[in-house]
Amino acid sequence: MTQLSPFSNPKGSAASTAAQVVQALLDLLGDLPPLDVLAETPTWLASRIAGLNPARLARPEAPGKWSVGAVLAHLADSELVIGTRARFIVGDINAPLPGFDQDRWAAEFRYMEADPAASLSLFTSVREGNLLHWRGLSPAQWQSVGQHAERGPTTAVLNLKIAAAHDLVHRRQVDRILGAER
Repeated sequence: MTQLSPFSNPKGSAASTAAQVVQALLDLLGDLPPLDVLAETPTWLASRIAGLNPARLARPEAPGKWSVGAVLAHLADSELVIGTRARFIVGDINAPLPGFDQDRWAAEFRYMEADPAASLSLFTSVREGNLLHWRGLSPAQWQSVGQHAERGPTTAVLNLKIAAAHDLVHRRQVDRILGAER
């Protein structure tokens, strides 16, 4: 049986393991400034895939695992969700924040067939908008709270830190997929 990463949170067990996953993410982020991590990820990704042919970007890490292209498609979709949550947290009172099943999304939205360049472009554009949102928040707004379906009460600042750590998880994944073949 394959050992799951401490960052894995399969939909079926998401609520019961949410606290451990969040702690693992916060530990990974450590003292890194979340806004800096979030700002540098699009350029980091672009530099990693520069010059790689589409076949390489479509090659999965292992059977049943994602390719770099699939990771980029996931990041684009996740950025839409994270930004929506960020706005609901601040713009509403105790707004419900849905979770989502990343494996189902990967299948339904055909991440393995996604165009890596288009996914990176979407991710980059949405990230720019999200950074504008985050950089404009007041100290009081950072303490606004939404109710995540799996994690429970989630402040704007916690949502930000989770987003930055999510970037780091997938940066590691991209480096691992590309491995020594780079």
